[in-house]
Amino acid sequence: MSTNLDGRVAIVTGASRGIGAATARAFADAGASVALAARDQTALERLAADITASGGTALVVPTDIGDPAAVERMVTSTVREFGRVDIAFNNAAGGGHPPTPLTDVALEDFDSALAINLRGTFLCLKHEIAAMLDHGSGAIVNMTSTAGLEAVGGLAGYVSSKHGIVGLTKVAALEYAGRNIRVNAVAPGPILTEQLQRAGEAAQHGAAQAMPMRRVGRPEEVAAAVTWLCSDAASFITGATVPIDGGKLAGMAPFARQKPGN
Repeated sequence: MSTNLDGRVAIVTGASRGIGAATARAFADAGASVALAARDQTALERLAADITASGGTALVVPTDIGDPAAVERMVTSTVREFGRVDIAFNNAAGGGHPPTPLTDVALEDFDSALAINLRGTFLCLKHEIAAMLDHGSGAIVNMTSTAGLEAVGGLAGYVSSKHGIVGLTKVAALEYAGRNIRVNAVAPGPILTEQLQRAGEAAQHGAAQAMPMRRVGRPEEVAAAVTWLCSDAASFITGATVPIDGGKLAGMAPFARQKPGN
């Protein structure tokens, strides 16, 4: 089966940079018209210009997924411009707190992670699925994290919201499988996005050495998996969360073999 997306219409949230921008480019390269959603309109316009220059079609839709009216407007604007919605990658994230013991986490910081990551994903699903039902099919991928499948100490808000997205993905998949709408999630490990780049070479090296593959991932590798999940090549997959983590969640690495006499 092909990963060709010719004639399809996609929405990408958090499209202004990193994994979102890489996925928007991948969708366009596969033939889809892409609605680019994020808060940074200037970055979206640069990305749209790049996609157009490469022969693709892109629409800029400035959107804060924490705002219910903005999310509804994102979907209605896409339908108005392109006539339908076939694909969505709910990638935008935000809120939360730096590593903090649970008892010291401020309530507003915990709530902000749920409001953007979990509630924002719910709002996107709500309006995207409604648009897909109008023409009888669709494929959605939600962004979670390896922290949505195993906990990370100190990140109560982030871990809770990302675990919630896994559950929300399964609920949506079950409810709409019979209506020809597939809903999956991806769970990246360390990826070389702007945040990890800013952290510096030492942090990048440390993250790489913690992975069984001894490297961090690239945004384009996540984009390739998302594009595949949204294509007909993944037509019998729904309700799944796919780790893209260099083997991080597979288990414990093998013990180093000791030489005789050591």
